[in-house]
Amino acid sequence: MRISFEKALGGPEKALLYTAKRAEVLSNNIANADTPNFKARDLNFASVFAAQNKQAINTEFSLAKTNQSHINTGGLEVTLSDAALLYRVPNQPSLDQNTVDVQVEQAKYAENSIRFQAAFTRLNGAFKGLMMALKGG
Repeated sequence: MRISFEKALGGPEKALLYTAKRAEVLSNNIANADTPNFKARDLNFASVFAAQNKQAINTEFSLAKTNQSHINTGGLEVTLSDAALLYRVPNQPSLDQNTVDVQVEQAKYAENSIRFQAAFTRLNGAFKGLMMALKGG
């Protein structure tokens, strides 16, 4: 009998991947705070999560396939489309047309870190539950 990690774990692993991708986007914004004409971007959580849920229906956890005789692959991978990456509207226009507000970006990064930790805690709890079920105790 095959174990469907998708069905057993639910959504925490996708939330974990999403928050990791969002951390990349937010840190890129912070790194380019002094770059003229740089436009701050952020991920649209609703569009990414909806796309992942559509993709995940009836799929199971799988690995990268490097040979035809390997196990079939399917997706836990978070892909970012241009629809998911949105430009942030600045609170205050700047002379160099840069839309990054470092304080806003740092606050969003801190919020994202909390979401990452929460998703990790949920995923850890799900694995502990699976381990307890497999051990029978």
